[in-house]
Amino acid sequence: QVHLVESGGGLVQAGGSLRLSCAASGLTFTSYHMGWFRQALGKSREFVAAVTWSGSNTEYAESLKGRFTISRDNAKNTVSLQMNNLKPEDTAVYYCAARHYSDYSDFEEGESYQYWGQGTQVTVSS
Repeated sequence: QVHLVESGGGLVQAGGSLRLSCAASGLTFTSYHMGWFRQALGKSREFVAAVTWSGSNTEYAESLKGRFTISRDNAKNTVSLQMNNLKPEDTAVYYCAARHYSDYSDFEEGESYQYWGQGTQVTVSS
């Protein structure tokens, strides 16, 4: 059974930083690209970032480039999202997701991800 467990969310002031982590189990981690999505209250789910199975390539939502950094540790089956200079509009539940590397869909397509975590709340106060 596949499990993706996010951690690291919390309350932070605007301008602060948070690092989210996602621990994966029950799957061959290096067979999956990993992504982060977020969903703010009352809004649709939004792509944040993705990293390929090897970690060699990353992709970001255009609006988040330069503030967010995705990385993975294949030895530990984890993927992380470093978030800097946080803004109140970054407030959302952040989800980790896994997609098999045989799928060549755009990383932004949430429906292409087979597995999802339960999410972790990030709240940025002004």
